Amino acid sequence: MYMKKILLISALCLLCSVSLWGQQVRLVSYNVHNCIGMDNVRDYQRIANIIRQTEADVVALQELDSVTRRNGGVYALAELEKLTGLYGTFAAAIPYDGGSYGIGILSKEKPLSCQTVPMPGREEKRTMLIAEFKDYVFCATHQSLTPADQLASVEVIVKAVKNIHKPVFLAGDMNSAPGDAPQQKLGEHFTALTDTLLHSYPADKPTVCLDYIYGYKGNGYTFNVSRKQVIPEKEASDHRPVEVSLKIEK
Repeated sequence: MYMKKILLISALCLLCSVSLWGQQVRLVSYNVHNCIGMDNVRDYQRIANIIRQTEADVVALQELDSVTRRNGGVYALAELEKLTGLYGTFAAAIPYDGGSYGIGILSKEKPLSCQTVPMPGREEKRTMLIAEFKDYVFCATHQSLTPADQLASVEVIVKAVKNIHKPVFLAGDMNSAPGDAPQQKLGEHFTALTDTLLHSYPADKPTVCLDYIYGYKGNGYTFNVSRKQVIPEKEASDHRPVEVSLKIEK
């Protein structure tokens, strides 16, 4: 009887593992500039169309207003949620102009849980949003403009994810180039899954990579990337979105 129980438990564990390993996941990170394009027009529908076309499972969004006076009291993420049909999760970084300003996540699957982690930022406060889904954890952030704060953020990020046993992704506008010290330090713990040789900013004539999606390499998972690209969108925001499709492997 004891041996039968052991075999049953092993079989269940194997089934759970098979359901996760080899799973195809599509992720996007997009600094939407509060949905104001290079033409200085605020257009939620235009941003929503781009997001829908990616068919992403999860999208990290940066530079979102929540009911501020400058965007007419509109909750930007709720507009995108309605127009894309995805679940929206918002994390305020600072109070601003009668509302707040921060980051968000859009996802096909409703998160099981969410938490926010303050990030270093001397020019303005920054934050990281951690959303747990059934098969993985997705972290979204928008890093400081100050290199010293970016370096300090690496320790905060690693501390926040080091005890997570599911696959972990990190995405956002990191405000640092691939060769900069913060990216080198982050690379000790995370693998860049997007193409760092392609530039994402500014959108009309991009000259630098600032937007990334990473996989955490500290808990035994690896990621088999089948596609990675900077989406050639020149007008909807001042950044181009970055996208990756991958399989999770153990």
